[in-house]
Amino acid sequence: MDIRVTGIVIEDERILLLDQDTDTGRSWSLPGGKVEASEPLAEALVREMREETGADVEVGRLLYVCDHIRGDVHILHITFEARRTGGTVGVVPGTADSRPIRGVEFVRLADLASLGFGERFADLARAGFPAAGSYMGAKSNIGL
Repeated sequence: MDIRVTGIVIEDERILLLDQDTDTGRSWSLPGGKVEASEPLAEALVREMREETGADVEVGRLLYVCDHIRGDVHILHITFEARRTGGTVGVVPGTADSRPIRGVEFVRLADLASLGFGERFADLARAGFPAAGSYMGAKSNIGL
């Protein structure tokens, strides 16, 4: 099983996203990535956010835990709220990601559904993730 962390940074009704293809057909994704062996979750998220977005973040509350199972591949997704503390948001030169990052942007929460995110995810984001800290089952249960 692989473990991935993702971060949700929301500022002024906008969420930080990557213009990057996903395995679900969306061309926008949440920043984050694989947790390395013996790496604490918070450190992995800080590292991934810096590598993918250029932002320095402080890890906040646990938002949700989800499974993503494709055949015999099981990925555990752990998503945290994060607060930007510095850095410059944008594509980081030389980022070695499994899928190329075309852009890094703060996108209006109102535009999430038009970017391929499920309405459920858009609703959760607008409501401030009211079930924070919950196991949500499959990623599709939260519109991802």
